[in-house]
Amino acid sequence: MIRDNQKYFNRMHVIIDGLVIVISYFFAWFLKFQSGLIPLAEARLSDEYYFLPLIVIVPAFLLLYYAFNLYTSKRVQGRRVEAGNVWKANTLGTFLFIVILYMINQPDFSRQMIFIFYATNLILDVLVRNIIRMILRKIRQMGYNQKYVLLVGYSRAAEQYIDRIVSNPQWGYTIRGVLDDDIERGTVYKGVKVIGRIDNLPVILPNAQLDEIAITLSISKYERLEKIVGLCEKSGVHTKFIPDYNHIIPTRPYTEDLLGLPVVNIRHVPLTNTFNQVIKRIMDIIGSIISIILFSPVMLVTAILVKTTSKGPLIFKQERVGRHNKHFMMYKFRSMAEQKPADEEKGWTVKNDPRTTGVGKVIRKTSIDELPQLFNVLKGDMSLVGPRPERPQFVERFKEEIPRYMVKHQVRPGMTGWAQVNGYRGNTSIRKRIDCDLYYIENWTIGLDIKILIMTVFKGFVNKNAY
Repeated sequence: MIRDNQKYFNRMHVIIDGLVIVISYFFAWFLKFQSGLIPLAEARLSDEYYFLPLIVIVPAFLLLYYAFNLYTSKRVQGRRVEAGNVWKANTLGTFLFIVILYMINQPDFSRQMIFIFYATNLILDVLVRNIIRMILRKIRQMGYNQKYVLLVGYSRAAEQYIDRIVSNPQWGYTIRGVLDDDIERGTVYKGVKVIGRIDNLPVILPNAQLDEIAITLSISKYERLEKIVGLCEKSGVHTKFIPDYNHIIPTRPYTEDLLGLPVVNIRHVPLTNTFNQVIKRIMDIIGSIISIILFSPVMLVTAILVKTTSKGPLIFKQERVGRHNKHFMMYKFRSMAEQKPADEEKGWTVKNDPRTTGVGKVIRKTSIDELPQLFNVLKGDMSLVGPRPERPQFVERFKEEIPRYMVKHQVRPGMTGWAQVNGYRGNTSIRKRIDCDLYYIENWTIGLDIKILIMTVFKGFVNKNAY
């Protein structure tokens, strides 16, 4: 039986990735300067100058691969997720390379070669990773590289764990059986048998050749947890805990050490970390300033059209609920006829809403009306990316109707967000929108923010539900 060795595999994977980067770079150099397929300028930099950046490129790209979770176990990481992370890491690495060339004022370094390297490395890395995945899958189908698991306790958590293992044989997990005191021996769930009582642990553990023990006790049996953990750890087998109350804790729980007392937070919020807050705020400030400059012609034309086609103020201000439940005034270009505050609070805009002006229909459909919120971002009321802020009266309503709704107020609201780029905008499901917001809050990374901003460019500005 070949045992899984993730550390050894990761070291080999890093070496392979390093070789792929070097091969891609040499191929780009050869195609550009030696193949004769691409016309050359009369003057060019020396070959030594082109090879020197490899000293930085290889470790920098490997660090980006690590940052984008490309060295997690292939047992559970999907092919599309991995390919997406490869794309993000390579895109960011190439972008930073070009930025550095501009910063050191080096216009003669071939941009064509850089983009050939980018495309080649992206394709080769995805290809190599899929080949490795296919080889590992074949090995696991032959019964090698398996992890053998014993479940202790029959519960909803046990069934959910078995469901996932049975549906994903490529992960290479084999469940030896389940131990439980209340379920009859021989009971089968999707091919996995109850093989005995929990008290049989001392007899089973020495002979079962296990890689992992998963404690999946029913919530009613937690009083026996300490004794069971003790028995499992005496065996020297890696033990993990799959709680039967997983529907109320996050998929990536955040734990703290309170002088030896482990504390599991119900919600993991990376943006409560001061360093993460500072990084995100710097990105917001720089991003909002650049966006204000970039979109200033669009905002100027919009301002003229709004003022000349309908009566009322240029900017529409509306009270919204932000971080830590603090209220702030959110800015938009006015897209409706001027109305009384009481009328504004009646509800959402509906399709073919008679209050919307001609110009308003266009700027709402294209999200141009949202551009003044860049000043909200600059002020610190909002972020470029985050859950969309809601009006106070709807917050009061939704917090009673939708579980965990108020969690979204633990971070700054955003101009765009994970819900918006996934189509949950306007007249769509509030519950699904909140699910997306919670996913963003619990899984925030700089990479996720960049991904959302890129997705916003391609699919977030124009939306069929915006009217």
